[in-house]
Amino acid sequence: MRKVEFEEERCKGCELCVSACPKNLIALADHLNGMGFRPAIVTDQESCISCARCAYMCPDVVITVRKEEKKG
Repeated sequence: MRKVEFEEERCKGCELCVSACPKNLIALADHLNGMGFRPAIVTDQESCISCARCAYMCPDVVITVRKEEKKG
């Protein structure tokens, strides 16, 4: 399951989420979106701790963070 999802077509590549990630798991993609920006991507979903700091920082609300459900 993906923990963090970006709406790449709406991302302006401001990098606020990049600096907010405590695990340094967010970077700008090598490709451009439809608006001509390099969208943010998660480089390692498995290492993500779902803290949602990236989503709180996003001025355009393009980030969705999901926490894993605990089985028990």
